[in-house]
Amino acid sequence: MGVKKIGVICLIIIAAVSAGIYAFRGGRAKSHETPKIGVFIYRGDDTFISNMMNSLHDIVGEFERKNGVNFHFSYMDAQGSQTTQNMQIDRCISLGYNVLCVNLVDRTSAAYVIDKAMEAGIPVIFFNREPVQADMRKWGKLYYVGTDAAVNGQLEAQIIVDAYAADPGSLDLNGDGIIQYIMIEGEIRHQDAILRTEGSIQTLLDAGIKVEKLDGGVANWERTQAAALARDYFTKYGSQIELIICNNDDMALGVLDYVAESGLNFNNVVGIDGTPQGLAAVREGRMLGTVSINYEGQAQLIFQLTYAELTGADPAGAVGNMDEDHCVRAPQYVITKKTGLSAFK
Repeated sequence: MGVKKIGVICLIIIAAVSAGIYAFRGGRAKSHETPKIGVFIYRGDDTFISNMMNSLHDIVGEFERKNGVNFHFSYMDAQGSQTTQNMQIDRCISLGYNVLCVNLVDRTSAAYVIDKAMEAGIPVIFFNREPVQADMRKWGKLYYVGTDAAVNGQLEAQIIVDAYAADPGSLDLNGDGIIQYIMIEGEIRHQDAILRTEGSIQTLLDAGIKVEKLDGGVANWERTQAAALARDYFTKYGSQIELIICNNDDMALGVLDYVAESGLNFNNVVGIDGTPQGLAAVREGRMLGTVSINYEGQAQLIFQLTYAELTGADPAGAVGNMDEDHCVRAPQYVITKKTGLSAFK
């Protein structure tokens, strides 16, 4: 099955064959019923989320072919609106969907989704944007798939620490013993943005590296917004900039877009996500490194939890590393041109 881009409000995947798989919704459905799974994403043009959904699409299709089963997956794009997402979820609940997989627009709005799902008896698998702990503890049929955002930042900083240890002059361009940096964050008050930012800087300080923040801004995870910020920063600070730390790969690539457009010789840029585009920039030497937060692995975990709920299997046993709050963390990897792929354990 070729990769199909997910960019529409509702894409339905229905396989051609059917078999005796049992759906779950407040009790078992009849064996002839096709399980219905709603997948709700905060914004379809987010590169990381798009890659994850493409992987989920392929995982589902492969499982259907190998096992002769039939799933009905619906992918819905909220286009950045929690109100829209709530309406999409309400509709799927009214249509008797069996499992809801939710990438929240606003993580603080999880209670609405949870209350509706609990009332209908429909399990919820949150992913990528983690609800607050109090919400996750409301019900035993709530799950979260993602990575530890603080560790994202720590690993991003480790790329810088290793590069500095190998050649201090590659980062301390003016030789003053201090790395002057720019920080480009994902969203205002977004948990991952906060934790990635704090984790990266604290790791640098813990490693004994002196840093000075020249400036910073918010680009909402978007490449074009980061390119615009980079234009402003290089215009204002020029060669004073020695390092640019970005909360994700798309924003790092936005910085590199401006660098290329302006003919600058600058590659001290780090990101997080490990998107194909980010990995290409690392391989080409245009970007210092990135942290892969394993969108394929997260997609696999989402499907494993979904299938466990559909069949009445033990979800914790299906994924093997679930904590007491029903959170499952995918492995993370540091990627640089020099070291290639190295697992974080």
